[in-house]
Amino acid sequence: MTRPIMPGIKRRTLLLGAAAGLAAPAIWRPSGARAQTSRIVVRDDGGIYTQAYTEVFYRPFTEATGIQIVPAQAQAEPTAQIRSMVETRTYTWDMGKISVPAVLQLTSGDTKYLEPVGLEAEDVIQSIPQQYRNDYQVGTNVYTTVLAYRRDAFGGREAPASWADLMNPEQFPGRRALRRHPYDTLEQALMADGVAPGDVYPLDIDRAFSVLDRVQPATDIWWTSGAQAEQLLISGEVDLISTWVSRAQSAQAAGAPVEIVWNQNIWGCDGWSILAGTPNADACRELIKFASDPARMAQLVEFFPAGIVQPAAFEQIPEDVARSCPTYPENIATGLQIDAAYWLEQADPVIERFNTWFIG
Repeated sequence: MTRPIMPGIKRRTLLLGAAAGLAAPAIWRPSGARAQTSRIVVRDDGGIYTQAYTEVFYRPFTEATGIQIVPAQAQAEPTAQIRSMVETRTYTWDMGKISVPAVLQLTSGDTKYLEPVGLEAEDVIQSIPQQYRNDYQVGTNVYTTVLAYRRDAFGGREAPASWADLMNPEQFPGRRALRRHPYDTLEQALMADGVAPGDVYPLDIDRAFSVLDRVQPATDIWWTSGAQAEQLLISGEVDLISTWVSRAQSAQAAGAPVEIVWNQNIWGCDGWSILAGTPNADACRELIKFASDPARMAQLVEFFPAGIVQPAAFEQIPEDVARSCPTYPENIATGLQIDAAYWLEQADPVIERFNTWFIG
């Protein structure tokens, strides 16, 4: 599933004082023989992610091991690049931060393009909930889609609190925007129609489009990029919108009177994966363990409201900061995990139907 890169919401200045109280990361030592390399290349999302990971993970890891970390950027879902590197044994990078759908695409066939992580016995990995990891990946960040609205549009009247409210223009009038893509949008439609999060998959496509038929005349804008969604909130061109939470938070940081509704958020996970056949796999495993330490993860909030996958990290994050993180217990508890396996199988026909429906 294609997903945008999270924008830079650098909160370092705001949070430095709070972060000063974080506990120090656990003392870490490489296991077994030291990695057989002095350099590994790691794909991440660039921007604020590279800044944060360099300060919190990469540079401290180099200081502890002598192994240089070189960050590299790639397209949002670099599955084609990974296949090419593995097939030719020409490695531009050794490991990467990629999504669960990408992992499924790269490991569901006879040829496995990723290495089994093989760290299940490590305490620091076991403490990460199973929903954030699999045989080929250890989670590092959760991203989510939420309902957002402008306070100034709902002053003195009831504010929206669910997808049902977003798709009820009679009770919640206002300029509204939805994503011009079936991902997330169909899940929102079903929950708006009363489907419980646990019953959303497999999607009842006919029912979802019936809901969209009703709300389409009242939908002013169908957005196609995160930057567009963010600007719609900042400018006040829309009053309520479904959007990636990072975009709503960026609008808040820009001074827009934006509120975020975490209820029924729709979330997925990115994680560290190792390219099959890379000669630097052991060094990659050491970096994954290093980056999975709860105290190190907690330090990410100096840079952005991270979707931290180590529950213990929240013990070291100020409450007011933690509430902005997708994996804060109250936020994740009401959320719907994206069924990556469903979309891997159904994406093409559902996207085709959505596009046909939209054109009308």
